[in-house]
Amino acid sequence: MKPETIELLLNSFRTKRIAVIGDIMLDNYIFGHVSRISPEYPVPVVDVTHEDHRLGGAANVALNTLCLGAETLLIGITGADSNREKLLELFGRLGLSTDGLIADPSRPTTCKTRILSQNHHITRVDFESRAEISAGIEQAVLSSFSSVASSIDAVVLEDYNKGVLTEGLIRQIMCVAQKHALPVLVDPKLRNFLAYSECTIFKPNLSEIAASLGIVLNNNDREVEEACIKLQERLHAEAIVVTRSEKGMTIYKKGAFTHIGATSFEVADVSGAGDTVIGVLALGAAAGIELETNAAIANLAAGTVCQEVGAVPVKPEKLLKACLEYLR
Repeated sequence: MKPETIELLLNSFRTKRIAVIGDIMLDNYIFGHVSRISPEYPVPVVDVTHEDHRLGGAANVALNTLCLGAETLLIGITGADSNREKLLELFGRLGLSTDGLIADPSRPTTCKTRILSQNHHITRVDFESRAEISAGIEQAVLSSFSSVASSIDAVVLEDYNKGVLTEGLIRQIMCVAQKHALPVLVDPKLRNFLAYSECTIFKPNLSEIAASLGIVLNNNDREVEEACIKLQERLHAEAIVVTRSEKGMTIYKKGAFTHIGATSFEVADVSGAGDTVIGVLALGAAAGIELETNAAIANLAAGTVCQEVGAVPVKPEKLLKACLEYLR
């Protein structure tokens, strides 16, 4: 692919408007080093050097599309607590709209605190509710999406099974999207896995497919292809894109398979890589980029974010460099 073609493709993202609906999270990172064991219990003591707050879940997907130049609308739920205030501060600093943040005082803002020593994860502490949202909150989410559906180019449903994407809400969002001929891209989890029938792109990972089908799935091409066929019989998606860790990706569309190898980048942390993949796939779908090329770009984008510790959004300059090196 010619360099000017690659630049044209990536620049096409800047004219798009993307909606992301799903489970919003605050990622809290506590960095330090371990030099001793606690005298009270046989656990490591982390001497903290610094702390960092980042966007996670659906918010990280939205940040990825925003960083690649697209106007991004994020719709989801937070609590009415101090972690919501931290999210609002982060949104303001990063330039992400807060219009779609719906506060629900009955639940906490989902927050995952990771404690690291020398960039190795020691433990994680989660504050969250996995209960489904109420009918009133569900209606607020749907109304927020319906009000912007006519002005967007694609919608991402980012499901971490924290209760936002209920089966009923999924059906209603899909109906609105179909009415406006919007591509619907899904990053699923086990609950409601098969509720996204007839979506545009369905992006599970290997373990999610195995769990949903109740099978043991090894990471080889033949077994992945067989699993995709079984899944498609029940899902009827336009395309399935399976992320396969060190084996890259597999695309299943119109009865044909394409396997995309993993990048050779050095991996520091895979956190947030799936968020980057679905975000880039959404931008490519909005821009009308052919799926195999779109997935190859998304694969490279994921490789660049895996070079850093913690969930971080893709950097346009790093993605361009990777595409110029690997897509030519």
